[in-house]
Amino acid sequence: MLNLENITDRIRETFDNEDDDKALREILDSYHCADLAEILQELKPEERVKAFKAIDEDKAAEILEFLPPQIQVELLTDIGEENAARLIVKMPHDEVADVFAEMEDDETEAYLEKLPDNFSTEIRELLAYKEDSAGGIMTPHVLTVNKDMRVEDVLLFIKSKAEQDEFELYYIYVTDNQKHLLGVLSLRTLLTKPYKAKVEEIMTKDIVKLHVDDPQDAVADIFMKYQYSALPVVDLYNRLKGMITWDDAQDIVEEETTDEILQTSGISTELVDEDEIVFGSTVKAVKARFPWLFITLIGQLIASNVVNKFENTLNAVPVIAIFMPLLAGLGGNIGTQSITIIIRGLSTGQLNMSSAIHQIFRELRVGVIIGTLFGVLVTLYTWQWKNNIDFGIVVGVSMAINMSVATLLGAITPFLLKKFKIDPAIASGPVIATIIDVFGIAIYFTLVTFYLMKIM
Repeated sequence: MLNLENITDRIRETFDNEDDDKALREILDSYHCADLAEILQELKPEERVKAFKAIDEDKAAEILEFLPPQIQVELLTDIGEENAARLIVKMPHDEVADVFAEMEDDETEAYLEKLPDNFSTEIRELLAYKEDSAGGIMTPHVLTVNKDMRVEDVLLFIKSKAEQDEFELYYIYVTDNQKHLLGVLSLRTLLTKPYKAKVEEIMTKDIVKLHVDDPQDAVADIFMKYQYSALPVVDLYNRLKGMITWDDAQDIVEEETTDEILQTSGISTELVDEDEIVFGSTVKAVKARFPWLFITLIGQLIASNVVNKFENTLNAVPVIAIFMPLLAGLGGNIGTQSITIIIRGLSTGQLNMSSAIHQIFRELRVGVIIGTLFGVLVTLYTWQWKNNIDFGIVVGVSMAINMSVATLLGAITPFLLKKFKIDPAIASGPVIATIIDVFGIAIYFTLVTFYLMKIM
């Protein structure tokens, strides 16, 4: 584990001595690119640029891949267009497309004009796809061979290509002259088959492939299902356009998980990108968090109105107010547990709409059992505290019903939202918290009112 504080202190010491550039380079060269990305993020913007300029260009290009988009753009902007262009051509195409997606159109165009024509053309093609689609994620750099080649020819071809450029040697794809995908070869196959064997005879024709318009969550699901190191990406006419590797899929899973966590907390990643929520302006942060907080406010005002309807009950037995936070807290927690289980199951494919009824009733059974246990405990505690078994039963029954209803609502809400093609993670958290509070208060005060009518 890096001691970032010590490392950044050492780097800042070299900044104090303007003639100590050698010491700065030695410190930076001693760390892996992934570690340097962490170190750079700990520095102030002006310090970060100075340190970044001291790093070798090849290593600097690799470091950019590990940095958040906002910092990538910041560094490329601050080191000047000429220096930035030299770094960009050393980066993977898909990473470059991601960086340009964070820039203004005129700024992106300025960089594209400075890049080599072939490189620029490939990046423009990637930028034409949606950022969260297979086309926007893929790298166009793939090794392709002809079906009529022999194993020895393919091995020589790979060697010559590796000397000219950096390729990800996961698989070799077989295409015709129009780039239609015909098959795939693994390195294992090439190394274990006779040199004279033809590609057509040994290639795998049953190919798992992605389409350029496939959404990124579908891409992640396919990788998780088949466990391949890389998958080809084709267009509508089965022409090979690029490939997506396992590390790209891992990034997608991480991004999707982060989005899910943020959305269940009532933070909208549809209005504002995830990175901008953390690194963007205060206005964007407010924009991401305000909508569902406003809905929660409306819900709490409705809950307050419910309490107001039972004002006479509250005046008659003021002690009931003591138990309101207890009911709301436990109801909210068990509802959140149910909703988290269902949302996660839907996102991983463990649950689907066909299993909705079974899963809802299962969660309801869990809620009834837990609610009954907690209801008994609350009854006993209230009886001992207030020396009133009847009132204890009212509070305990309210607890049991509230937790059961909260579990039921927590299980139903994600399925209901998904049925109407709304992402369950977007609205479930704020919606369920608000509804549970309203129902819980209404149930509690209704039972207390019946109790008062009985004893009066």
